[in-house]
Amino acid sequence: MSIERTAKTAKTTTAQHKSIPGLDSEIISPLVREGLAGVVIAKSTICAVDGERGTLSYRGYDVGELACHASYEETIYLLWHGRLPSQNQLNIFSQQLKSSRAVDGTVWSVLKLLPHHVIPMDALLTAVAVLSCSENGQDDGCTATNMMKAMTLTAQFPAIVANYYRHKRGKTFVEPHPDLGHAANFLYMLHGEIPTPMQTRSMDLAMLLMSEHGFNASTFAARVTSSTLSDMYAAITTALGTLKGPLHGGANRRAMEMMLAIGDIDHVETYVDAALNAKQRIMGFGHRVYKKAPDPRSPYLRGKLYELCAETGDFHFYNLATSIAETVENKKGLYPNIDFYAAPLLYMLGVPLELFIPVFAISRVPGWTAHIMEQYENNKLMRPIAAYVGAHNLPYIPINQR
Repeated sequence: MSIERTAKTAKTTTAQHKSIPGLDSEIISPLVREGLAGVVIAKSTICAVDGERGTLSYRGYDVGELACHASYEETIYLLWHGRLPSQNQLNIFSQQLKSSRAVDGTVWSVLKLLPHHVIPMDALLTAVAVLSCSENGQDDGCTATNMMKAMTLTAQFPAIVANYYRHKRGKTFVEPHPDLGHAANFLYMLHGEIPTPMQTRSMDLAMLLMSEHGFNASTFAARVTSSTLSDMYAAITTALGTLKGPLHGGANRRAMEMMLAIGDIDHVETYVDAALNAKQRIMGFGHRVYKKAPDPRSPYLRGKLYELCAETGDFHFYNLATSIAETVENKKGLYPNIDFYAAPLLYMLGVPLELFIPVFAISRVPGWTAHIMEQYENNKLMRPIAAYVGAHNLPYIPINQR
């Protein structure tokens, strides 16, 4: 919904609610918009999401253009600096990322003390809290300092996730590879072997497409925390906690679990019919924003999934995924979202199911940090109000009479 349409709607609704105590006369949005649907909360130059047209752009660049031509490192630079880098700038930037990969030993000491049942997302939350302690309380809040924090978080997330996973399985840690890019290095640290060029490009594309998506729940949560002028580590912890929720970050894992449960292409229609008859949600379809148009990121992941399958000669998951997508679209009119094709892509790259959400966090942290820095630059404390619908004027009853 555009700002103009929101304002127009507000003019017709504000008058209806003047009788409600505590309602600020300056509020220009409908009284209650559950889930903040359609509410314009701030201005941003980072990302444009148009759900009606099915378009997405980062800093003015269509996501399709970036998917076809840019690398993940280029996209990080774009999100943080507002422009694409020159070759020299990209070389320097990529080297800075590589130089920031080493994780402080204190982080590993703490993570090794965690009980074995602690999941990777909780370990990542813990790691960020420990990283925040490494500054000895020194935080001047300037742009350069925050940029360094963003660099540290982005560079170290892959190492933390990969080596914590290896630690839980009794495997030795893998040190970052100095010659590999961001996506390739993550796969290297996870598996202990250098990925193929196709595997690298597949991981790079998935990270690029997951790196930013406007005021989604985790990004909004990070900006709320930032609006209090709390530090970047606190805001990232907020984002991680929000992403951990099954309604936000868990869709890719559940989409993959669905595909594994279906198993064979011959079982697709039976599964979909049963799910629809039972009014169950089919994971990886529909989107909170893209209700009238397909998710613009999905076709690029579908194409890369095909290429990855072609390298192995095994098209099982490509055929299964496309069959499910066609069946759901024909029967329900729903389009696959980014999670649907990202799921088999990650699975074929050897990413275990329990790391699907952490990989989302690894990919999204540049977007989160870009929004945090933008919030700092033009800050106003976020403080919405609620429409109270409870009782009024209740008499106090002494405890011995209740």
